[in-house]
Amino acid sequence: MQASAVFRLLGDDARLRILRLLGRERLNVSELTAIVGLAQSGVSRHLALLKDAGLVAEEREGGFVYYRLSPELQDGRRAPLWQFLASQFAESGASPALRADEARLQEVLRLRKENFEAHGAEERQLVPGRSWAAWARALGHLLPPLEVADLGCGEGYLTIEAARWAGHVVAVDRSAAVLKRARALARRRDVSNITWKRGEIEELPLANAAVDVALLSQALHHAAEPAVAVAEAARILRPGGRLLVLDLRAHDQEWVRRRLADRWLGFDAARLRSLLGGAGLRDVRVTVGARRTGDPFTVLIASGAKPKAMQARRHGLLPGRQQARPRLNQRTRGGPR
Repeated sequence: MQASAVFRLLGDDARLRILRLLGRERLNVSELTAIVGLAQSGVSRHLALLKDAGLVAEEREGGFVYYRLSPELQDGRRAPLWQFLASQFAESGASPALRADEARLQEVLRLRKENFEAHGAEERQLVPGRSWAAWARALGHLLPPLEVADLGCGEGYLTIEAARWAGHVVAVDRSAAVLKRARALARRRDVSNITWKRGEIEELPLANAAVDVALLSQALHHAAEPAVAVAEAARILRPGGRLLVLDLRAHDQEWVRRRLADRWLGFDAARLRSLLGGAGLRDVRVTVGARRTGDPFTVLIASGAKPKAMQARRHGLLPGRQQARPRLNQRTRGGPR
């Protein structure tokens, strides 16, 4: 390909971003799609053009097709071109767009590392049959058949996992379209002990003292008023029941507001303790759930217990006593999460 054609090819911002990412790590189409935020068809088209130009190469492994920089670009006759591009990438690496790409790359790599079924990055890590899903289901064998509420359930992946060990799960989400997809997924996986309800996590369509466990997994940073959402979760717990929160630790990735509709850039440990304690929960614990070097996103796990009957009477939390349900302010009701 003539030099003029190569430089025209490199005049596209998306293709430059893809080249920069492939200079950091080999990636497949799905991973690149998640990082750059383009349609999968668009990413595939850009990759085909870069491959035809001899700038990227593909390789197959374990049923996946990965893309990487071509040897010609790395250390062949086009190495000077890559050296120039790499220097430009380094100079502009502090830009918000590239920092966002880097953050999403780190998240992709974290997920890849945790998926033992598809990846064994090092020979010593390759243990046939090992997976986090299997461990989660094994721990479920240690639990009684609890009544569980999955609040802000999204497309139902955690809901279905909880249903494998719970007696019954109530799943709540504000989006009718998302709930429709979640129901379809449950049918495909032959899971029937789930009740799906449409509602806001700040105003739950459940009675007082309805469940043993309430889950808020990656939902609290979408809440208009996190304190109200946590208070609602505490309201639906039976005395002795537990709230479990998985959410992001405070971070500086502003792009999540636009792309993922996050209202809050995570929460620090002290804030989570305050939210759970303020809702009347006891034995509050906050620990790190998942962290990867270089990844700006760290998952925190927070839990707390609703006081049992003797304590509940002192705090006005007995199930027979109607509590005032927290209400959203008129200005926030119905707003995007």
